[in-house]
Amino acid sequence: MPRPPDNAQRIAAAQMSQRRRPIMRQTWRDLLFLHWPIQPSIIQQRLPEGLYVDTYQGQAYMGVVPFYMQGLRPVCCPSVPFISNFPELNLRTYVYDQFGRPGVWFFSLDAASWLSVKIARCFFALNYQYARMRHEKSPDGWITHQAQRRGQSSQKFVYQPKGVSEPAVIGSLPYFLVERYHLFVQNNRGRLYLGTIQHAPYQLQQAELKAYSTQLFDLNGFTAPTASAYHLCYSRQAQVAVYALQPI
Repeated sequence: MPRPPDNAQRIAAAQMSQRRRPIMRQTWRDLLFLHWPIQPSIIQQRLPEGLYVDTYQGQAYMGVVPFYMQGLRPVCCPSVPFISNFPELNLRTYVYDQFGRPGVWFFSLDAASWLSVKIARCFFALNYQYARMRHEKSPDGWITHQAQRRGQSSQKFVYQPKGVSEPAVIGSLPYFLVERYHLFVQNNRGRLYLGTIQHAPYQLQQAELKAYSTQLFDLNGFTAPTASAYHLCYSRQAQVAVYALQPI
């Protein structure tokens, strides 16, 4: 197994400059990060050959992340309200490749835009699933995020930020969990690809929860955690540039 990435490699991934032009731009809003510790061996057996489970102090993590996608568009086109703006919900973990590049592996991504789901599955090989979804913010700051796949019960998250916002400290658990600028995908022929994004470091806040769901664990063949999330935080937004996939 290749050596896991060190802090220098993680920082380099966040600060890397791109000579390529991005192919898409988008804004992520009202992100809630919920994370649970998972045995590394459980995750490793679900990863494709060529990817390795990334750990923090020997512990692997899986995260549930609801957020609102806004302004999704190719760089040369304006956004379209009913296609570019929609809620999302994903189940993810953290991995690295043979070159020590740290990134995200998505087990599933639910979205409320049927067309965007089709495009993402076809052109980005991501396991997107269509779901009926709702994302609302009340006048007192509480955010309600709901998702329901056909034939499944509804997943509901009710949360609000609290406290000051600040970037994650390099080397900390929050930095390990949220500051990820690569993602890995596998196409239907088994070929691995590297995706790259860029955005300013997340400004993180603590989060208060009224409701959350772990149904995504069950839907992806994992045992759902019974304990509360080990780590949770909120970020108001990230303005994201997306680059074309590259074969590994």
